[in-house]
Amino acid sequence: MSARDTQLVASIDIGTTSSRAILFNRKGQEIAKHQIEYSTTANTSADGEVKVFSAEGITITATEDLEIENENDSKGPTLRFPEPGWVEVKPAHVLANGIQCLAACVVSLDHINKKRADAGEKPYSIASIGIANMRETTIVWDAKTGRSLNYGIVWNDTRTSEIVNKKKAEVSAERLEELRQKSGVPVSTYFSASKLRWLIDNDSEVKALYDAGELMFGTVDTWLIYHLTKEHAHVSDVTNASRTQFMDISTFKYDDELLQLWDIDQTKVQLPKIVSSSERYGSFSVPDLAKLGYSGALSTAAVEKLNTIAGIPIAGCLGDQSASLVGQLALKQGAAKCTYGTGCFLLYNTGNKTLISKHGALTTVGYWFPSLGENDGAPHYALEGSIAVAGSVVQWLRDNLKLISAAQDIGPLASQVPNTGGAVFVPAFSGLFAPYWDSEARGTILGLTQYTTAAHIARAALEGVCYQARAILKAMASDAGAQGDFLEQAVGTYEKAPLSLLAVDGGMSKSDEVMQIQADILGPCVTVRRSPNAEATALGAAIAAGMASTKAEDRLWDNLEDVISAIGGESTGDFVSQSVDTERRRAWTLWERAVERASGWISN
Repeated sequence: MSARDTQLVASIDIGTTSSRAILFNRKGQEIAKHQIEYSTTANTSADGEVKVFSAEGITITATEDLEIENENDSKGPTLRFPEPGWVEVKPAHVLANGIQCLAACVVSLDHINKKRADAGEKPYSIASIGIANMRETTIVWDAKTGRSLNYGIVWNDTRTSEIVNKKKAEVSAERLEELRQKSGVPVSTYFSASKLRWLIDNDSEVKALYDAGELMFGTVDTWLIYHLTKEHAHVSDVTNASRTQFMDISTFKYDDELLQLWDIDQTKVQLPKIVSSSERYGSFSVPDLAKLGYSGALSTAAVEKLNTIAGIPIAGCLGDQSASLVGQLALKQGAAKCTYGTGCFLLYNTGNKTLISKHGALTTVGYWFPSLGENDGAPHYALEGSIAVAGSVVQWLRDNLKLISAAQDIGPLASQVPNTGGAVFVPAFSGLFAPYWDSEARGTILGLTQYTTAAHIARAALEGVCYQARAILKAMASDAGAQGDFLEQAVGTYEKAPLSLLAVDGGMSKSDEVMQIQADILGPCVTVRRSPNAEATALGAAIAAGMASTKAEDRLWDNLEDVISAIGGESTGDFVSQSVDTERRRAWTLWERAVERASGWISN
């Protein structure tokens, strides 16, 4: 047994509805894991009990995992929805949840190592820590105290619609296109820029600190790394920085023109240093959560356990979708993956080229592992399409319409009928993202008749998510050189790398019924393959941290080929189309018509 066989990487994965920490070994196997679901104001029962939901929409019994002393600061939901279209997260809670998950893993590792010792085996040790996080979520805090100001604005929050629409009206289309090519992303409520602008304009405390030059800004990765490192490293990796709309995607530098678009003065707000996805950011240190407004979050025993790993480098960081790309081993140009979580995210690896989409996809950074040398170590880019509503439509069917009692019931219900009976569901609760980019679209159900049943609506809702995935894949293939609709013509290629395989992970991917619907909608050109690792996002961050050292002998994996060889794994399911060509094409036409009806709903 080599030294690498006993080395582990800890991954802290901060999602939209839950946080988890996982210890991975060189083979990508989970050695220890702990997860906390967020408390949320989404729904309360008649007796006032808060219901907690997982990313898959499964109801969890709400429990007080943390010992709370300061009622005003520490109680209250982690995730809340104070007004229509508003989604907020409490930064101190997210940090505390991540820390508690890591502490639980360290405790588990102690028990595992005792058993290994009894068996005469060498103990495991944690070599480094990686971070994966929901992107675009915007947090600001006081440079002097480190405390966040109010709640952070989550990625799918749409409160900035007025700011975005005003910007689109004031700036010429030509100018906006120039800036899109520089940042890789269009003007939208999705990205961090408009969120920071809104906070400065609408929160007097934020405005005062901004004017005094004492305001710190960051996405979730920045917030975590700042408070988890002894050095208080104020950094953001390129995959997260590329989602702020402040960074030039070709230089990895903040751009004056992009900042000016949102009237942000660099001298007044402290922006994080942009760094690679795999390097030493700082040494792990247990934060004083009490000073951040979360008193009594950790027991003395938990702090003592965490102190045993103090000094371990935090050395990997990837935005969640880039982390999933890496964790699904879609590491080569031409590979594509789709993650079905609260939203749905499809990334297509374009290698070392910044391919600017002409069909509504985003250009983003896939990963950057500079320690790997000239080829693998170069930044890898990706085209990305995002769907605001995926797993959350299942929650909506369960909690608002009461069509199902549990999220896992959606597939069997939808499978009771062979089609939607003519119903089309556009789940644009937060507008439409790629490739449509219409923040004023709203959820729409069309084609209802007296024949329509709950099963038809359930199937139409799932198809609504899957049709958007098809629209994104079609747009990406067009950007990559495919002629026409490659999904029907089977001619889509990107430099001889055909889009023939879509790797999938996330909550909805666990349903055979949903994945078969996705395969049927994509048609015979694309095989849908379920990831062998259910925690691909956390694994991606672990891979980044495990390859941070500039010395190959100090890395957990030598290079990308070694990662693929060591982790590998068999798919847990391949799905191919069983649809009839004529019916599939007719249904796609209906979907496009439905999108036209849903578009611009607020302004119509």
